[in-house]
Amino acid sequence: MVFWLIVIALLALLAYVRFAPTDVARWHQKASGEAMGETRGENSVIWREPAGADLLTRYDAVIQQTPRTERIAGSVETGQATYVTRTALMGYPDYTTIGVYGENPRYVEVYGRSRFGKSDMGVNAKRVAGWRAQVEAGR
Repeated sequence: MVFWLIVIALLALLAYVRFAPTDVARWHQKASGEAMGETRGENSVIWREPAGADLLTRYDAVIQQTPRTERIAGSVETGQATYVTRTALMGYPDYTTIGVYGENPRYVEVYGRSRFGKSDMGVNAKRVAGWRAQVEAGR
């Protein structure tokens, strides 16, 4: 009996992680600070670089081609867009917001973070680094 209660509780938790609604207002935000380059947190990564002519458009194109990824808010035209990427097996959501910010200098920011857990084991940093490499290769 206890075994089945544990199994049911585990399945309920997995279902919640997979199907929990997204609070777009919470995730469609820029990161704090303005340091250029990479800044890592326990379950997040921020990449900033000087804004190029069509850098945001190139990031958007690369991100949109990523498996299990969809845009949930914003657009390139508005200067900020947010995406959710889900893991293949469990469907855990990671959120990424890209945008052009600042005045002098203007910069592009890619802000990836996990919704659940205390550590993403570097998954967001790896994903953002892969996107950066693809954007660089397309220049």
